[in-house]
Amino acid sequence: MRRTLKLALLLLCISVFAVASAAQTSIQGLDEFIDSVMKEWKVPGLAIAVVKDGQTVLTRGYGLRDVENGLPVTPRTLFAIGSNTKSFTVTVLGMLNDEGKLDWDKPVREYLPDFRLHDPVATAQMTARDLACHRSGLPRHDLLWLASGLPRGELYQRLRHLQPSKPFRSTYQYQNLMFMTAGWLEEQITGRKWEEIVRERIFRPLGMTRSNFSVLDSQKDTDFSLPYAELDGQVRRIPFRDITQIGPAGSINSSVEEMTRYIQMHLDLGKVGESRLISEKNARLMQSPQMAQPASGQEYREVGPTSYGLGLAIGTYRGHKVVQHGGGIDGFISQMVWLPDDRIGVMVLTNFSGNNPVPGLAVRYVSDRLLGLEPIDWVSRTREQQKKQEKDREEARQKAAAERRPGTSPSHPLAEYAGTYEHPGYGKAEVSVRGSALEFRAVGFAVPLEHFHYDIFAVPEGLPGVLEQFGGRRIAFFYNKKGEIDRIAIPLEPNVDDIVFARAAAK
Repeated sequence: MRRTLKLALLLLCISVFAVASAAQTSIQGLDEFIDSVMKEWKVPGLAIAVVKDGQTVLTRGYGLRDVENGLPVTPRTLFAIGSNTKSFTVTVLGMLNDEGKLDWDKPVREYLPDFRLHDPVATAQMTARDLACHRSGLPRHDLLWLASGLPRGELYQRLRHLQPSKPFRSTYQYQNLMFMTAGWLEEQITGRKWEEIVRERIFRPLGMTRSNFSVLDSQKDTDFSLPYAELDGQVRRIPFRDITQIGPAGSINSSVEEMTRYIQMHLDLGKVGESRLISEKNARLMQSPQMAQPASGQEYREVGPTSYGLGLAIGTYRGHKVVQHGGGIDGFISQMVWLPDDRIGVMVLTNFSGNNPVPGLAVRYVSDRLLGLEPIDWVSRTREQQKKQEKDREEARQKAAAERRPGTSPSHPLAEYAGTYEHPGYGKAEVSVRGSALEFRAVGFAVPLEHFHYDIFAVPEGLPGVLEQFGGRRIAFFYNKKGEIDRIAIPLEPNVDDIVFARAAAK
């Protein structure tokens, strides 16, 4: 019997070695490829892990996690995984469903009586399934949470003041606040913080002992990456952005070493060894289409139509089913992909935000070779695609500039535009005079304003870092019949009417 056991163990070891060896052979050249694309797109550091047939066949780090001090990336380096957090939140919803504590299709109001959106139909009919597949009718409204510092409960209460852009359940629109609400729902059902639930029910069983929920915690570790972006043509370190208030939508930090365990659990449909974290039914549900996605991004015949499941996107790549998600937050971009029918999984983490297609390029390089297919030159395709996108952006900038009416001036002295303005969802906005110009401050950001025409002021282009997203946005000032400036309108969310802030009553 001992001989039989030893023989079985030997055969298992040989099998594991054979799988790893074959996979590593098929992706020869990966080092050179990653080095080249990191150099082209100025990515300081990258970590990648690959699983195949139940085995981790590759974990590797490239470049630097700390450029200033020359510290290298390793498979253990912690990065922000951004929106790859969403499937963790949905996995917990599946666990609660398995336990009979949550029905995917019961209205959220049966669990959260104070749940309320701007749309009364969505308020009455929104379910946990709806929260997890981006069909609420709301566009992103990300500036409400990105730097405002509002706590999770306050963000939840302000949902009712956010304007939708589409009818409920009619259109896929990516929405972080609904995933935050899914985490809030879990907290109210269990009586525990979302972070505690994920740590106990996912991290611990998977041995994800170093994964955490705040970039502040990452910095206490001995192996973490700093965030970088391109500023004025140079790769520079940028501040960490702590997004714990929106945690269930994107605050997890992890390493490729630990994320392979999470991917393998989903490849095994909820099992971890002989144990089970989530039922096979709900594991399959997460990886099944729930909401069709727009056709954009599917211009290549090798990439099939995509849909969103529950916290995961589902599509095909060269005829093979793909389950995937990306993640991005200041200084970090990640990509998580698995091909369930082929038992392949890939995790890529990088420390560079902005123009960074490298995680997706790495995934496709590995996928082509592990599937035994003729490689596609995705690098050249990406170059051409980005050239077209930049051309489109420049044309849009020129079109906006051409709308300017020259020779006009503000109707009031600058001091009369200054003051405090309020919106029930977005809170307070401050307009002040800085020298000979105005400054606008709201939702945690402060940007200068230049006179555009009449009573319209615009944020200048080319601001550094995250402020770049405000470039070109215009603020309109309005006055009442007495000639008093009494409200402003600004496109904080481009997909709805300008957000209108009313001047606060003088104290």
